[in-house]
Amino acid sequence: MADIRKSEIAPTHRAQKEIPSQDIVINTQRGGLAAAGGLLGAVAMSSCCIVPLVLFGLGVTGAWIGNLTALYPYKLYFLVPTAGFLATGFYWAYRKPKATACEADGYCGTPIADRINKAVLWGASGLFLAALAFPYLAPMLLEY
Repeated sequence: MADIRKSEIAPTHRAQKEIPSQDIVINTQRGGLAAAGGLLGAVAMSSCCIVPLVLFGLGVTGAWIGNLTALYPYKLYFLVPTAGFLATGFYWAYRKPKATACEADGYCGTPIADRINKAVLWGASGLFLAALAFPYLAPMLLEY
């Protein structure tokens, strides 16, 4: 009789846990950097108009808050970089992953960081649009 090992007769099929693809990790990092840049740009754009109102509404006072209105001329300098960061962030957050980055059955898991990036991007986009619309809406809102 030949010496037969169990592993040669019936190979064991263990469920192997796959390590997340490097593409998914890099895309999440890129999307996170773009989301952070978009958020910082949106805050910089709104620092002349919306941030002082929010601070007054929260009860923060001081003469330095009035100095934030001096940033209004620089608002449009933040427009193009912020729009670029937001567009890049949305591209990385919502583009369809490559088939090689998914499991064999076609399922592509979404990490929690991807959901956080999307929430930050949508919040920054809302702040970005509010900063753009504020000079036109403020007279109507503050009239009463």
